[in-house]
Amino acid sequence: MRTFRPSALARRMLVAGAAGAVGFLLLSALGYAVAHPERPGAAAARLLWCAVPLAACVHFAVAAVRSDPGVRPRAGLDAVGVGPARLPLLAAVTTGLYCALGCALALPAFLHLRGGLGDALSGGPGGGPAGGLGRLLDGVPLAGAAGELLGAGQPLPRAAALTLLAVPPLAAAGASAVATGRRTAALDHRPGLPAALPHRPPPVPTGLPWGVAVTAAGLALEAYAAERLIASAGPRMPLPGSLDGLGPGVVAGWLLIALGLVLAGPGLVHLCGLLLAVGRPGVLRLLSGRVLREEAPRVGHPVGLLCAVTAGTVAAVRLHGSGAVSGAAGAGEPAVGPLAALGAAVVVVCTVAGALSAASEFRSARASANDGLRRLGVPRGLLRAAAALRVAVLLGVLVPLAWLVAELAAMPLVR
Repeated sequence: MRTFRPSALARRMLVAGAAGAVGFLLLSALGYAVAHPERPGAAAARLLWCAVPLAACVHFAVAAVRSDPGVRPRAGLDAVGVGPARLPLLAAVTTGLYCALGCALALPAFLHLRGGLGDALSGGPGGGPAGGLGRLLDGVPLAGAAGELLGAGQPLPRAAALTLLAVPPLAAAGASAVATGRRTAALDHRPGLPAALPHRPPPVPTGLPWGVAVTAAGLALEAYAAERLIASAGPRMPLPGSLDGLGPGVVAGWLLIALGLVLAGPGLVHLCGLLLAVGRPGVLRLLSGRVLREEAPRVGHPVGLLCAVTAGTVAAVRLHGSGAVSGAAGAGEPAVGPLAALGAAVVVVCTVAGALSAASEFRSARASANDGLRRLGVPRGLLRAAAALRVAVLLGVLVPLAWLVAELAAMPLVR
């Protein structure tokens, strides 16, 4: 633990916090299900909505473990028997433990806000030798503050609660093991490449046409579903914590739009590198464009996901400002409940943190190349200017794209 860099430790703590938030959302869906057995459809919809922050948490866990120096192939690890074949197991165990820690903290927080932590510790509602401890905990501030929202008054099935809390650690551990195994295989394959290969043009990502097609299909599906929803008031997917709802077709369209932007991410980054080389570029533009094209497969997917979340946030703000969302809520109730806000916060924080982790991995991967350029006499100022130019070009291309997608996604729902 003492050898961890502060940034790596902060990422792991943030992974634990995200997993705990997802565990809290899963428990809230369970609490709603046991408190409203007559509404199985609404309970299932709340559980399905938890898949979105769960996916964001798993994505961030993978990005964090990829940028973590503690799970990279090193000679010291080989000496203690943790070679490349066991690095995926090390990554899975490390990620799973941190996520399990977050979920373990989420359970008492959920019970406390639900108003049942004292009963859980005392073995019953005020009975047993620990009844005094239960009454003491029930007097702590915020005890039972969200009882109605979290389904207080009904016993929580322990087996179901533990099963749901095991989902984030297991999903994050499995994804981290797969990602670490792929990276280790790529590093093992790289020393055997011919020396002339680094001088060839970087390969062009093939996901851009597919990403554009999937995004267009998502926009078309969302427009069709929104028109049917407004015309016939069809079935809706209620957001947790409010009476607001969205049609399943609208939700599926938004998910397709996000998937299309993620698929198109590497191609968009590669396109930014090509734009820098248009005309008669100088050394600065050539260096920036070459780096973007080489690293497009590494940073493309996190950049595409960040673009998708940005577009979704802009679309949500647009709908809320136009009244398309708030008008569906009941009188006196917020359009977005606290649980929906928590899920949205998890998605945004995990996406931004994942993009920063990908940037950290990118910086570590380019460290040896930058050292070689400095030994050749390239000024540090030129390298910093190239990095600033790469960021500026990415923002110049992706920000208008996110705004355009957000406007197109919000247009069918704005009347």
